[in-house]
Amino acid sequence: MTAKGVERRLSAILAADVVSFSRMTSLREEETLRLLNALRDELFDPRISKSCGRTIKLMGDGALCEFSSAVAAVKCAIDIQQVLSAQNNAVPDEEKIELRIGVNVGDVIVQGNDIYGHGVNVAARLESIAQPGEVLISEAVFQQVAGTEDLSFVDLGEQDLKNIPDPVRVYRVSLGQNSRSVHVDIRYLLSKPAIAVLPFTNMTGDPEQEYFSDGLTEDIITALSHWKEFPVIARSSSFTYKGKAVDVRQVSRDLGACYVLEESVRKAGERLRVTAELLDADTGHHVWADRLDRRIDDIFAVQDEIAQQIASIVEPARVMPEFRRRCALASE
Repeated sequence: MTAKGVERRLSAILAADVVSFSRMTSLREEETLRLLNALRDELFDPRISKSCGRTIKLMGDGALCEFSSAVAAVKCAIDIQQVLSAQNNAVPDEEKIELRIGVNVGDVIVQGNDIYGHGVNVAARLESIAQPGEVLISEAVFQQVAGTEDLSFVDLGEQDLKNIPDPVRVYRVSLGQNSRSVHVDIRYLLSKPAIAVLPFTNMTGDPEQEYFSDGLTEDIITALSHWKEFPVIARSSSFTYKGKAVDVRQVSRDLGACYVLEESVRKAGERLRVTAELLDADTGHHVWADRLDRRIDDIFAVQDEIAQQIASIVEPARVMPEFRRRCALASE
């Protein structure tokens, strides 16, 4: 309990809603209500209970549920959507019911049997932007379930959700796929010039320096992600190229990136040399390149400094070509 008797806890929240319920009731009111009740009694409620969740409240054609585990919430959502999809394939169109589901993990305020707060609001907003039959999850949920077997995801990038102050990175769970992988939704990235930061090439000859190279890549991804105009491809996607010879045009096709940042690091005694190149992914041409030499007195301070240096230079280097590109398109 916190001050003034307000109880808080960390929960996984599942928000679900029936697609086009108002239209369905306007056409076949009693039959639609019967189908909705059957959905709850025969599918939704038993699956929620089986997954150790609880239904907080029913809101007409929607439901809000709470779980103590993000993995349980996501697997329950997948189970519901897959069973419902199979049922819909066996009935006439007028008897089909489709759900949108959103899952978030966050701090909630507990009041009686109800829960409130930002974590609940994000789950509801994720559900509202989902397509029929989809399960959308937040970055917070993705971090909890990314290593789970038999799950794969599509990175939708950062989304502006209604009445949520900061953008939320959103992933779509790929139903029926068991690859434990992350893909990128190219349709989202086509509207914004995305950048992929490839893993640093460790040229020190010292395998123990791999952690430094990987940490530097992660720091640069984090620094660049603060620039909202340009989506940054998720680490889990760009790191699939670690240790491979890469054609940046293939990266563009795979990840939907307009720009690719390649880097390498060398070590000589107590000094480091970091080389970075920003490439136009369509042509493979250089947009910018630089070399940074630093002492390795404090390896973490060096990581932070190099990441910030590269990020501060890369951002304007991306902005100007993109500005010229858009001006050219506008004049055509």
